[in-house]
Amino acid sequence: MEKKANVLVIGAGPAGLCAGIETGKSGAKVIVIDENTRPGGQLFKQIHRFFGSEQHHAGVRGFEIGEMLLHKCKEAGVEMMLSSVVWGLSPEFRAGVVREGKRSMTITADKVILATGASENSLMFPGWTLPGVMGAGAAQTMMNIHRVLPGKRALMIGSGNVGLIVSYQLLQAGCEVKAVVEILPRVGGYKVHANKIARLGVDILISHTVLEVRGRERVEEAIVGRGDRNLRPIPGTERTISVDLVCLAVGLTPLSELAWLAGCKFGYFPLLGGFVPLHNRGMETTVSGMYIAGDASGIEEASTAMEEGRLAGVGALESLAFISAAEADSRRKEIEQNLLMLRKGPYGDFRHKEKEKIYSEWKKVKEKAGGYH
Repeated sequence: MEKKANVLVIGAGPAGLCAGIETGKSGAKVIVIDENTRPGGQLFKQIHRFFGSEQHHAGVRGFEIGEMLLHKCKEAGVEMMLSSVVWGLSPEFRAGVVREGKRSMTITADKVILATGASENSLMFPGWTLPGVMGAGAAQTMMNIHRVLPGKRALMIGSGNVGLIVSYQLLQAGCEVKAVVEILPRVGGYKVHANKIARLGVDILISHTVLEVRGRERVEEAIVGRGDRNLRPIPGTERTISVDLVCLAVGLTPLSELAWLAGCKFGYFPLLGGFVPLHNRGMETTVSGMYIAGDASGIEEASTAMEEGRLAGVGALESLAFISAAEADSRRKEIEQNLLMLRKGPYGDFRHKEKEKIYSEWKKVKEKAGGYH
């Protein structure tokens, strides 16, 4: 079986849904595909209210934003293919797909937008394979999607926004959060999130790390200790915490295997999660006609992912002549201003600088290949 589309969007999270809306509302035939049974990606796990401006849904809960985007996709005539895994992608934009674990098919598209998101990083220590050690995102899925409490007494490793927000959500679900452990000498996430859990009695142990997790059949206790300025454990500072759940919030890695398969050039940008497909300001990769958006293009926030999805959609529409160059420029200017606003301040400025490096590397590759435009 074979299907054809003007634009194939791989990934139905915040970036993918916004890319689908942007392209679908201008008349393109769009297919958005996702391996999960429901679209929305991380949004439907996010029961907290978004921060920022009204334009970026401040005060609206993540799952409500997801519902709004799904409604807009439907209005734009976007075809949604769920429970579908893209196992291969050629430079000619032929995608090999398995639907519902049994039916194979091929989708051929004029343009492709990769919005495949990211995977949680792990952390190795004695006992890390015991039942009860899991990613913070996995715990969030169990609570907010499946309504299952993953533990009664938790230790959170990592004080970024994910660690702080999931800690609060664990408290809301009835779990006692014993402590948040952070190896760096400062909290990694927003102060407002840290203050919220601190007021509820959660210890935030900076310059600390997990040394070992013990238990017979599952997690029963964790040993943590202080680290020195070189992030090495200091002997004699160990303490034992009785827990049955250890959550790891130690960063994300872009899921970009399909970009490798399609021949995209990559660069290593550790502040954005590691190896990232090179792309220009319009989110086009080094493979002409293939775009990337969201965490797959470098780890940022959901609001940024949505704007990048829109930006990739504009590029695809212009190259397919669904909109004029003038209309594309107008849309791009608005989106770029939104992105600039999102990347301002101490938590976003470094991302802006890293993105500028990616754009510069993309330009060098294109110039070397004689294809810069």
